[in-house]
Amino acid sequence: MDNFGGHAGQAAKIGRMPSSSPLAAPDGPFRVTVTQVADDATGRMRQVRNLPCGVTEWDLKTGKYRRLFQGVYVHRDRPLTEWVRATAALLLHNDTSHASHHTAARIWGGIVPDDGEVHISTVGIRRKVRGIRSHRVTAGGQRVRRFRGLALTTPVQTFLDLGTELGLVDLVVLGDSFVKSGVTTPEELIAAVVPFRGGGRRLLRRAASLVRRDVDSPMESRVRMLIILGGLPEPTINHRIRRPDGSVRFRFDLSYPDHRLVIEYDGHHHAKSYDQWDWDVDRREWMDHEKWRLVIVRSKDIYNNPGRTLERIIAVMRDMGMSVPRLSSEWRLHFHGLPGDVTDPR
Repeated sequence: MDNFGGHAGQAAKIGRMPSSSPLAAPDGPFRVTVTQVADDATGRMRQVRNLPCGVTEWDLKTGKYRRLFQGVYVHRDRPLTEWVRATAALLLHNDTSHASHHTAARIWGGIVPDDGEVHISTVGIRRKVRGIRSHRVTAGGQRVRRFRGLALTTPVQTFLDLGTELGLVDLVVLGDSFVKSGVTTPEELIAAVVPFRGGGRRLLRRAASLVRRDVDSPMESRVRMLIILGGLPEPTINHRIRRPDGSVRFRFDLSYPDHRLVIEYDGHHHAKSYDQWDWDVDRREWMDHEKWRLVIVRSKDIYNNPGRTLERIIAVMRDMGMSVPRLSSEWRLHFHGLPGDVTDPR
């Protein structure tokens, strides 16, 4: 793990707005601690809450600050980003701690399932705090980097850590989204998983080998994985149709250019954007003229009816003269669908 200084102290500094005024309130997360002091009149011990400058008990009672975790607050108008949540969680941990797993993935621009928790890795004792999941790691066992003052696992390390948390499809979605965000490359992921001896190494090696460039969305990753795990040929990603001057006229999410077949995920933006609608009409007319076929896949086709979706793709492949290999049943392990879905696409 990279050498970095006192984490709780750093996080506290991040949470305070630099100002010459003693009443400058924190502009980020801050922690309220409690100490025992003796009452001057009675001699009895009582609890006193230590508030940062510019914050009063009345502020906390009236909701000016929202509580993120026990004793940790942030101004109610501050956007609750993943970075803010991680910074807040680290205020409750020691200097060896850093953001990791799902939390680090999102901060680096990765797409992972939402489990509602902030993930923190620490060399010391794991704290049990509602909303925080602590992972115990060995000293020097993880590669850590700072991002806007926050210590978190590197993108490659995050990918490795999630090998025991995610399935194959979600790992590929994560890898594709990391590459799209520009924080790593498929080659870097492959180079990291080959010597890796930790948990989930076989799964990680396969996932890394399936990570690709130019993938525009997580649903496109899922459509591609349904096709691959069904045993069908892997489609080309973002095939470009160019004008005579070389500029790009159209891009196809997933396609088999030699057979003029396009498979595309259709999100809600197609129904809400007039510009997108006009562009789609223009492209569809071009495809009809050039005798290309288009298979539209929607969210429900992946989550509810993956078998029927494969069946539709296979039918069009055959119509376009493609040789369709015998299907693999592996897709069923990762795409479950609803009762009534096709279980044996043909």
